[in-house]
Amino acid sequence: MAVGVAIKSDGKQYAGKITWFVLLSCMIAASGGIIFGYDVGVSGGVTSMEPFLRKFFPGVYRKMKEDKEISNYCKFDSQLLTSFTSSLYIAGLISSFFAALVTRDYGRKPSIIIGGVAYMVGAALGGAASNIYVLIIGRILLGVGLGFTNQSVPLYLSEMAPSKYRGAFNVAFQICVSIGYNSATLINYGTVKIKGGWGWRISPRNGRRPGRNSRVRALFVPETPSSLIQINDDHNKARKALQKIRGTNDVQDELDDLIEASYASKAIKHPFRNLMQRKYRPQLVMSVLIPFFQQITGINVISFLRAYTLPNNWFGRKRVSVVGDSDRSRRVDVYANHGSFGG
Repeated sequence: MAVGVAIKSDGKQYAGKITWFVLLSCMIAASGGIIFGYDVGVSGGVTSMEPFLRKFFPGVYRKMKEDKEISNYCKFDSQLLTSFTSSLYIAGLISSFFAALVTRDYGRKPSIIIGGVAYMVGAALGGAASNIYVLIIGRILLGVGLGFTNQSVPLYLSEMAPSKYRGAFNVAFQICVSIGYNSATLINYGTVKIKGGWGWRISPRNGRRPGRNSRVRALFVPETPSSLIQINDDHNKARKALQKIRGTNDVQDELDDLIEASYASKAIKHPFRNLMQRKYRPQLVMSVLIPFFQQITGINVISFLRAYTLPNNWFGRKRVSVVGDSDRSRRVDVYANHGSFGG
């Protein structure tokens, strides 16, 4: 796994400033968050469109049409539909372990590029799918893309940012998630109105753009000094990179701490076992509880299933029309996403 070790700086401030080079590099890297946000936004919208359900999930479509008094919770009770949705997150979970190895052994840039390529191919397959098998394969590749970008982008931002602004720079990733999410919502809002039954293909196919942008732009961003030290043990190259991103030649203190942290990281033989030690228990507990409570708030349920649950619970049991329900649920969706971001 890609191991990070805290630098014991005793509260000292390193020389340097926020340079335009760092800002542009981090903006390019953080744009990988658009991939995650876009897919979350697209998934919930596309699976509520009648042409999509009629083609890939006819059983769900028949339930939706035959008895309009049945709760939406029952109409969309489909193992195949659940497999389609969950395949992305299973693939993302598994690929994140491989992404950690790539990030550690080859650098942060390659991991970002691999994530962009996988997402681009997955989006193309999803938009062109003619059967459920191709659709799920595309979904799995999307998950691989998310696994790699979610592993490497936050780490890249943390290592490029000046230590005292690290938290602020990481927020850029969340902002890009929000941008991708709301972009997908607006695209779904338009494509659901297209007549002919092919509008749903536009939403997943447009996912190629953030994937392609992430891949191409990542070719031009520099590798982080921490990565240069960790992979090649090239102190001179790391010093030059650090001088460039900090805008000063006085980087020896920070370089020394990075080298010390790299050696400490390599000395750790069993990182998962070390996490169970008593001295790391507070950090371990908080790292588990924070995402746990974020999930049980239900905000992700609104994100993924709002097209099913909102028409049923907020707008009455009878579905007026797919367009009407989608319009209303997408308006609520935007507010829900901003609520999640603010939380």
